Amino acid sequence: MLRTMFDVKPLTPAVGAEVTGPDLKQPISGSLAEQLRSALWEHQMLVFREQNLDIPAQKRLTAVFGDIMRLPYVASMDGEPEVIAVLKEASERNVGVFGGNWHSDFSFLKQPPSGSVLNAVEVPEIGGDTLWANQVAAYDALPADLRKIVDGRDAIHIGKPYGVKYPTPVALRSSIQMSRDNPEADEETRHPAVMIHPHSGRKALFFNPIYTTRLDGMTEAESAPVFDALYKHCTRPEFCCRLHWTPGTVAIWDNRTTLHYAVNDYDGSRRLLYRTTFVDPAN
Repeated sequence: MLRTMFDVKPLTPAVGAEVTGPDLKQPISGSLAEQLRSALWEHQMLVFREQNLDIPAQKRLTAVFGDIMRLPYVASMDGEPEVIAVLKEASERNVGVFGGNWHSDFSFLKQPPSGSVLNAVEVPEIGGDTLWANQVAAYDALPADLRKIVDGRDAIHIGKPYGVKYPTPVALRSSIQMSRDNPEADEETRHPAVMIHPHSGRKALFFNPIYTTRLDGMTEAESAPVFDALYKHCTRPEFCCRLHWTPGTVAIWDNRTTLHYAVNDYDGSRRLLYRTTFVDPAN
């Protein structure tokens, strides 16, 4: 039996675990990488405290889980095309926040991200938390009438905030530059409404309020009441965990089996996290 190289403490019964033991600033061995991947596939979100990673160490960690991905439509850091500075300045008030709705990241892409790493640099003492919701648990508890609708059916995704078909009325803060009015983002992409995880084999709901417009074979109007019921179900508190960030905290999540939500409750405080994203070759 392979010796466990770290301790894992679940954050909630449904999703998330805090990992203690490894120093992620150091090179990651093959054995440690394998165990980290297994822990992520099991818990769907991992938290590491007091890591204080620099960018090279964060990229090494990201590569443990897949190929590092350069995200479209969002400006990256100067000199680091694979890194996004998730920043809100203290002076930015009464504006939207990046990721401030329940969603899975960039599901409108033909190959959506498999997951991401967030590395906290500067965070408020109070506020600025992030929530995750387990979509495996949501599917397992799905009422029979909704399961009958989504099983075996595709969901249609569009890059609403970046295209021209669905104008975004909410102003985002200026610290993150996003590409707008791009017709490419309006192209419809189909993904199974219920995905099968390539490692665990478990089924999970795969859609979100930002990018999913309708179900295959249904109009947007016909899909709307189904989505209303699904969204209320899949973000029930018993499927969720909430992370309070501290400087040096690192979180990794599986984008295929979770939704997440950045809470915008810290006007007057500066918040800076570095984000990297990966695509699992088995995705």
